[in-house]
Amino acid sequence: MSFSLKDALAATAAGMMMLSAPAAIAQDAEPAGPPAWDPNYEPPRMPDGTPSFAGIWSKASLTVLERVPQFSDLEVSPAVAIAIEQGREAQMEASRQPTDPNEGAPEAGAGVGGYNTFWMDPGAHFGVVDGQIRSSWIVEPADGKIPYSEEGRAEAMAAREEARENFDDPEVRMAGERCTVGFGSTGTPPMLNVLYNNHVQFFQTPDTVSILAEMNHNARMVRIGEEHRGPALRQWLGDSVGRWEGDTLVVETTNFHPSNSVRSAIRHYVYLQPDTMVEERFTRVADDTIFYEFTVTDPDLFTQPWRGEMPLWRTEGPIYEYACHEGNYSLPGILAGARRQEALAAEAAEAEGGE
Repeated sequence: MSFSLKDALAATAAGMMMLSAPAAIAQDAEPAGPPAWDPNYEPPRMPDGTPSFAGIWSKASLTVLERVPQFSDLEVSPAVAIAIEQGREAQMEASRQPTDPNEGAPEAGAGVGGYNTFWMDPGAHFGVVDGQIRSSWIVEPADGKIPYSEEGRAEAMAAREEARENFDDPEVRMAGERCTVGFGSTGTPPMLNVLYNNHVQFFQTPDTVSILAEMNHNARMVRIGEEHRGPALRQWLGDSVGRWEGDTLVVETTNFHPSNSVRSAIRHYVYLQPDTMVEERFTRVADDTIFYEFTVTDPDLFTQPWRGEMPLWRTEGPIYEYACHEGNYSLPGILAGARRQEALAAEAAEAEGGE
């Protein structure tokens, strides 16, 4: 049996869709939920006394940015979470079967498929915040949705359409497709979970905190106690300045590169402007957990600031090299395919005119 990328993604979603048939969930006694964080936890510290975020942390989770229709509330019960997690794992295991080497080439014009789920690591469990199992990272607004204004949504949809349908200019294509940054918003604030390569690693000095995102090995340098640079310099991951509020690292980021406004992935779509402001808060709440909070503010796009909460899980790693450009033919293939279509259309029009 062989599996295409479409099959793999369908398998990933299958566990989530169990909620459309809640009667299928066992009616046993409600299992115990995860424990709340210890309010008296004392984090390990750097020589300067600030909390240490040293190590490798993962964003992999079944929880996604915006609440899906199957959930009406922010919190998911333990019984529902367990049922979905088990169903998802069964579906993923079935889809990890190797591709059939005897299947042969697809028919002309058919989809060529993609890698199977062996190569994916979207996470096997829901995110847990202080003992609550979460259905979405967004906690404000209460519906768990990005609060685009009418004008902001129109701008976001137009930008996504241009990035997907324009084959004339490589700089219009999405940044992840061009291998400049990771797909979606995996390394750029707000840092979100995607299908694979969800690890991040922190490096700290008194003056700088570096946040290395595994997907496309981008390192964001947070300058402690500094002011933002002017808008003439717009970096791919934005301009990040930080400060300590007690044991919480507060980071403000703006001046994003305009070519990183469209952040599209299988699991989320976010559109931000270069001048959008993102505030992040990092608090170590356990040996194995960093509490990550973010607030996105842009009155030109949204009816209100929107806020999210996410746990970063301690993991053994390692951080893998994300070799995106090497052997990646997606962008030249897309542009060359469009040029071929144009040539065929011109040949057809010439032939028709000569008849």
